[in-house]
Amino acid sequence: MTDKQSAFMHWAKTRPKVKFNLALSGILNLPFAELDAKLSDLELHGDNAYGYRPLVEALAAHRHVAPENVVTVSGGTSMANHVAMAALIDHGDEILIEQPTYDPLLAIAEYLGTKIKRFPRRFEDGFEIDMDALEKQITSKTRLVVLTNLHNPSSVLVDDAALRKIGDLACAAGARVLVDEVYLEAMFENSPPSAISLGPEFVVTSSLTKGYGLSGLRCGWIFAEPELAQKIRRLDDIFAASAPNVMERLSVVALNQLPKIAGRAKAMLETNRATLNSFLRERDDTEVVPKRFGTTSFPRLRDFGVEKLSTLLIEKYETAVVPGRFFESPQHIRIGLCCQPEDFREGIARLGQALDEFTK
Repeated sequence: MTDKQSAFMHWAKTRPKVKFNLALSGILNLPFAELDAKLSDLELHGDNAYGYRPLVEALAAHRHVAPENVVTVSGGTSMANHVAMAALIDHGDEILIEQPTYDPLLAIAEYLGTKIKRFPRRFEDGFEIDMDALEKQITSKTRLVVLTNLHNPSSVLVDDAALRKIGDLACAAGARVLVDEVYLEAMFENSPPSAISLGPEFVVTSSLTKGYGLSGLRCGWIFAEPELAQKIRRLDDIFAASAPNVMERLSVVALNQLPKIAGRAKAMLETNRATLNSFLRERDDTEVVPKRFGTTSFPRLRDFGVEKLSTLLIEKYETAVVPGRFFESPQHIRIGLCCQPEDFREGIARLGQALDEFTK
């Protein structure tokens, strides 16, 4: 039996700690004191057998869906993806997954014993989905199409027109479409409607973990048409008897304060994005797909050994980026825009120093 694991998650958990962390893909954690929680919000027990009802209703209101479409999941988007895929596919099923993509999505599919096929999102195409390639890959055996929106690692948006086309192709094949929307949360008031609004063939996963600095809540969710949502709830019985009540209560507190929490995150991202864009404009050794949204950037480096650069950054400059090999793109690095602006400026300056050291 082969090992079932995520190489990226192991790296993220075990890499050396650094002072300037440009490897974060989620907003710097919100201090508990800024959540304005009351002692009553810390109740350990409550009626939450199939989701704490105030949380279900708050999530439905947040993304403008019906409560019966909402499945709450403890464990963030990662667990939501696991439960959703387990409900949607059987061992040996054929599924299509974008390339490049988030490593744990591939790890889940491998763990579930699927036959994985890929469809490209190339740097040269601005990481847009190649619809012709997807249409050639999808067959009557395909049971699921998997993508991220915003794209992880590039933060490129898949618009409604493209999603509808993917939905049409999936319907014709008798398949579903799983859209991981966790980074869509980082578009804040500019976020388009969830893909679940486009038709019952769509299943959506997301959480509060990336866009708001609320990773400690592990508040994840799945949106699906009601009959499928109920099937997913029953499947989740074997993963979690019930979610931690205190975490669900605190998630409601957070959702009720989301405009304030989002304001903090948005200010951080906008400031850091301006810093990064200025840096990239001044360099001729990097190239990037420009964008206005998201928590990450995915530049391609010219004539550099990314692994050596990553090691140099950590060991000499106390700075971390994510090597592109974790996203099947060895000439890229993923830069997270998620730390305090003063730390981000210094981290980017140190990245520039490391790049300059390679050219001496």
